Amino acid sequence: MNKTHLYFVPGLAANTKIFEYINLPEDQFETHFLEWILPNSIEETIESYAKRMCSFITHENPILIGVSFGGVMVQEMSKQLSCKKVIIISSMKSNKELPKRLKFAQKTKAYKLFPTKLVENIEEYEFLFFGDYLKKRAELYKMYLSIRNSIYLEWAIHNVLHWQQDFELDNIVHIHGNKDEVFPIKHIKNSIEVDKGTHIMILDKAKTISKILAKECDC
Repeated sequence: MNKTHLYFVPGLAANTKIFEYINLPEDQFETHFLEWILPNSIEETIESYAKRMCSFITHENPILIGVSFGGVMVQEMSKQLSCKKVIIISSMKSNKELPKRLKFAQKTKAYKLFPTKLVENIEEYEFLFFGDYLKKRAELYKMYLSIRNSIYLEWAIHNVLHWQQDFELDNIVHIHGNKDEVFPIKHIKNSIEVDKGTHIMILDKAKTISKILAKECDC
């Protein structure tokens, strides 16, 4: 039996550990995990970057799966290679699904105030995280955010907010949580809704997402 090759791209600055709880039938699927690479410069286009990411795909007609900004990236990659399907998780299919507060950040350039140095050197700023919730989030960041380079962070945030995709591509499967705090469900159309799924549901709703992926990838 020929296996279907699945290529996963994590969220913004995240490493591929975010997929550690995803469990798919090994007799059907072969999984491959793509790590982020550094942009050539802050001005590198998302098209150029996607082309470089495509160079790590070594199988024909794969299924591309991306989380959050990784979902944006796999859509850009799909424009440059032939793939069976694109599946995005906790992401957006076009800039029309960007929430108002992020559109505001884009127009006012408020995103340039984002403390990329905090993420880059999070251990030095742990004392700023008060309360159990923030401390737990800080621990998650340390565990799953491996790309802390400030140029990458500025480049990625800029490309999330300035993505020029203004229509939905064909053959996109969108899995989205109804409690997503980054891309609220009210702005999302045509998605498979995950009950109580937040923006990090790839971690705490992995069993549910695995079932959906197994069904959607069985093609």
